[in-house]
Amino acid sequence: MAARYDHPGEQAAQDPIRLLAIRDTPLSVDEVFTAVGDSAAGGTTLFVGTVRNHDGGADVDALGYSCHPTAEAELRRVAEKVCADYPVRALAAVHRVGDLEVGDIAVVVAVSCPHRGEAFEASRQLIDTLKHEVPIWKHQKFSDGTEEWVGAC
Repeated sequence: MAARYDHPGEQAAQDPIRLLAIRDTPLSVDEVFTAVGDSAAGGTTLFVGTVRNHDGGADVDALGYSCHPTAEAELRRVAEKVCADYPVRALAAVHRVGDLEVGDIAVVVAVSCPHRGEAFEASRQLIDTLKHEVPIWKHQKFSDGTEEWVGAC
């Protein structure tokens, strides 16, 4: 009887990073979801981060994202680490920069793995590490006329 991980589909793909980008145009959930399609994946997770209408008890009217020139390279480093830690079949991450309004999509990440638990864990590591380590900054504009810069995402 074969061991559980003897089938190639139970392992990470040779090149699981399918899509990484930082864009100043609207993001497509369908594009990201399609990028991580893999017939060996039993679990695919998709996270969509949107601009909410409040933060820290204050009403948010709009915000802008900006990034350091190294942001895409850092995003790749984060993605490679996730792929090293989990049996990722496919991974995609796209973040938007520029001016956004409440309800706009700011970030989309997706991960496909052989099993759902791995997909959830890998996806959570991807978005959490992206948020903390990729040099993207948020400039929030509040309804009361005040503004605030928030470090890395």
